[in-house]
Amino acid sequence: MPSHLFADRAAGQPPERGTVDALISQTRRLRGDVDAVRRDAVADEDDPQGRWQRALCDLAVHQLDDLGAQLGQLKEGLREDRALDVRSADADARSAEERTEEGESAGEAPSDAPPRTGALLSRVGSAQWNLLTDEVTWSDELFQIFGRSPESGPMSLDELPSMVFAEDQAALTTMVTGCLIDGKPIDGEFRIVRTDGRVRTLHMMGEPVLDADGCTASMWAVLRDVSELRRSERVVRESRESLRRRQDIEQTEHRVAVELQEAVLPPWRGSLRLPDGGPAALDLAGQYLPSGSSALIGGDWYDALELPDGDTLLSVGDLTGHGVSATSSMAMLLGALRGMAVAGIRPGPLMGHLNQLLETSAHTALGSAVCCRYSPATGTLTWAQAGHPAPLLFRGGAGRALTRPDGVLLGATSQTAYEQTEVRLLPGDLLVLHTDGLTRGTGTDPFGTEGTERLLGMAPRFARARDAQECVRVVVEEFGACPREDDACVMVARIGDPS
Repeated sequence: MPSHLFADRAAGQPPERGTVDALISQTRRLRGDVDAVRRDAVADEDDPQGRWQRALCDLAVHQLDDLGAQLGQLKEGLREDRALDVRSADADARSAEERTEEGESAGEAPSDAPPRTGALLSRVGSAQWNLLTDEVTWSDELFQIFGRSPESGPMSLDELPSMVFAEDQAALTTMVTGCLIDGKPIDGEFRIVRTDGRVRTLHMMGEPVLDADGCTASMWAVLRDVSELRRSERVVRESRESLRRRQDIEQTEHRVAVELQEAVLPPWRGSLRLPDGGPAALDLAGQYLPSGSSALIGGDWYDALELPDGDTLLSVGDLTGHGVSATSSMAMLLGALRGMAVAGIRPGPLMGHLNQLLETSAHTALGSAVCCRYSPATGTLTWAQAGHPAPLLFRGGAGRALTRPDGVLLGATSQTAYEQTEVRLLPGDLLVLHTDGLTRGTGTDPFGTEGTERLLGMAPRFARARDAQECVRVVVEEFGACPREDDACVMVARIGDPS
């Protein structure tokens, strides 16, 4: 190619790399430079070499326009800050590319891309058909695109449809007829089957060449192999659609999980007194705190239930996982816990039954839980735990964690026994039950030791609180703004005065 197509020009200072805005600016600058070369490229419209050069510039301008539009879309997408799982989208795109090899949807033979040389000339060829002499001229590159040996000679306009897909022959005929008869420029695409069986998509641009009387004497065209470009566009389109579908699924799952959780967790808001109106009643309040890093609802719960014999059931727990699966397993487990407590099963054996239930469940999950049974008649709290943080007891302006009885995670092992223990509660005592997502930190404090110490250090503030709801509010103010990797629940129970 003559060097004047790429003549030296004064280049501006390159923009800073690594930003979409810089790429857009660089594309616009390059587009202007190519457009200037295009205006100067053709001195004589009858010169085939000049027309070839002009066509190459037209193709380059078209590509840069497409690139500018795509970068604009990328800029808008980044501005919206959409949450994407890039690795999953890439996997979907690779799967889509395997399913949509060129021509697959039309029952075509599979297509293998030719080696990428990085040179534009390896994918662009030119042709001219002289209508007066029937002479046909093809560039060497066009023979390579068609997979045709130069010894076989170029193909006439009548022969060309023999390599074109039947579905595309009408479009090609319309373009050629419009050029030869009406003098319209050609700008369209069609698919061919090369002589080696490979399927390619070609973009054709051309114009008629008129004689002195204004009649069409010949037709020239530039043909570009755009198979890889169209395949890439399909991958982008299908990966975008796959991402949109995935976002819709996640939004639906989140809505269902929230509705299921709201249906299962206690309906009361604010303080609750159990047993209702009795002496030494528990003043209760609780709250669910969603994760700050996950859009999915987890399997955390808190619950308080008045039992037939006048005792009160208190429980908090957490199941592994997020979404509908975790919340549905939580609903199953909490329903079973309530039913067994109403039937009179004590906390230790109750934990053993929950372990068996979770072990045989169709949803593979592990769970931690604390189950407490408070008797207002005796002021006794009987409780058991399964791999869960112990309740915190606040008395006289100080706090401590209760000594945990033995108990492993629910679903971790079969045929295990869960111990239970008792503690005598006094009027004015305060219990804080929580899931580990409340206090568990990150980095240097993965087990929540510092978080638990912060919670125990809130004893003076609890002592000044008017009721359990105010205590919960204090906890939320302290821990609600902290970045948590998991959701959490907290429940506060304050022992009333029997007198």
